[in-house]
Amino acid sequence: MQAQRYELKYIVPESITHAVRSFVSSHLRLDEFASETNDYSYGIHSIYLDSAELHTYHAGRQGDRNRFKLRVRFYNENPESPVYLELKRRQKEIIQKTRCTVPRGALLEVLAGDTSLLRTKDLSGHASFCQMMHQISATPRAKVSYQREAWQSLDDNSVRVTIDRAVRAEPCFDLNLVVAMKNPVLVFGHNAVLELKFTNRAPNWILEMIRMFNLVQTGGPKYAGGIRLIGEQFFAGQRNSVRDSSMMQ
Repeated sequence: MQAQRYELKYIVPESITHAVRSFVSSHLRLDEFASETNDYSYGIHSIYLDSAELHTYHAGRQGDRNRFKLRVRFYNENPESPVYLELKRRQKEIIQKTRCTVPRGALLEVLAGDTSLLRTKDLSGHASFCQMMHQISATPRAKVSYQREAWQSLDDNSVRVTIDRAVRAEPCFDLNLVVAMKNPVLVFGHNAVLELKFTNRAPNWILEMIRMFNLVQTGGPKYAGGIRLIGEQFFAGQRNSVRDSSMMQ
């Protein structure tokens, strides 16, 4: 994962995604997860943490150029599969992400400060995540799920293009890491979210693609978009602490 990069987001109709795939495949390869599937995509599931006042949600809506998001990400329900604490910061036009890999069964203990089961390289990401979590007294607020088609540069991860389909969101106030959702909304209808991610400067072919498909840049916020559709009142308010074991029920 790139620690620092630029991201351009576009909401696009599903009807053009196959043409986008054809164009992108001339420059990038499927990432290791998408290449193992028949439909070029895999599921991503995230539980977003926020304050009772929805601090991170409002920072995004107000266009704060120095903001962050907190999420617990997982890909399946396999008890042997890890989960990930992700802190995503925006500083003006630059995106910075830190990620901490956590054994699934130790999630609550790690969020409470126990680092004994973490790898050394994950300690910094854990510290950053917990610092921001405690700074705003964040607890789970929403689950967001979607299918991702991901392409990346041949030799590294310096350029990455993703197409996210069927973006769904619903209120969620615990850390029960299940894939199924109860009553989600489709955040972008039947449109897809196209993201162009790169370090330093955009390759010329990305600029060509933007012109070719007449792409118009938008925010494409999955978490905030779900809240706007459902209503802030269904996500805000005081909830249990991340130290409360009832969050796993």
